[in-house]
Amino acid sequence: MELQSGCRKGRRRHRAGVAAGAIVVLLAGCSVDVTSPEGGSAAPRTPGGRSATQAQKRLDDLRVTGAGDMSGYERDRFGQRWKDTDRNGCDQRNDVLARDLDGVEKRGRCVVVAGRLDDPYTGKDISFSKSRATEVQIDHIYPLGLAWRMGADGWDAAKREKFANDTGNLLAVWGRPNQQKSDSGPGEWKPQKSYQCTYAIKFVAVAAEYDLPVTQADHTALEDFLSRC
Repeated sequence: MELQSGCRKGRRRHRAGVAAGAIVVLLAGCSVDVTSPEGGSAAPRTPGGRSATQAQKRLDDLRVTGAGDMSGYERDRFGQRWKDTDRNGCDQRNDVLARDLDGVEKRGRCVVVAGRLDDPYTGKDISFSKSRATEVQIDHIYPLGLAWRMGADGWDAAKREKFANDTGNLLAVWGRPNQQKSDSGPGEWKPQKSYQCTYAIKFVAVAAEYDLPVTQADHTALEDFLSRC
């Protein structure tokens, strides 16, 4: 299904001179991609340079192994949802919304009630409001279910809760691709080309921080993403 309405060119935060390409979101396990009419990739939304070089070194150091199964997995095994683990007085969901949205409006000190999201996964421009909160969701870049299959099933409860609420692993995104991504790794699902470098840097940083391995398919995909930096 093509998703073109609401997408904008040249947003200041992520893109400069991006061609008005088709944004295609497929079913879970497939890709989300952005290409120009000529078949070229969109301009990179990338930190590049030292960050990419460091990510490649970290990726080279990650263990590569097969994934286990989902036996015993429940979301509750990762503790309280959006717990204020950084102890700043605001829950992690509102912290991430305040960080990732433009034009943020709040009720009180913490609760984000409005803003705009330039969705990193598709490029779609979304108006967020508290009354339609599910339109913008908080994604785990390294998914919880995948982490469970890659070794988090053996962690203690405190480490799993920390992982689930670590803002370094959280990203405000459009709800539709987030649901389609589900617990897929980069070998099964990918964001638009212009975000793949940044996505890979973030994914590898989380994997390294928590000593999580990657599958061979995910390792191959991450190397490809980093080549776009």
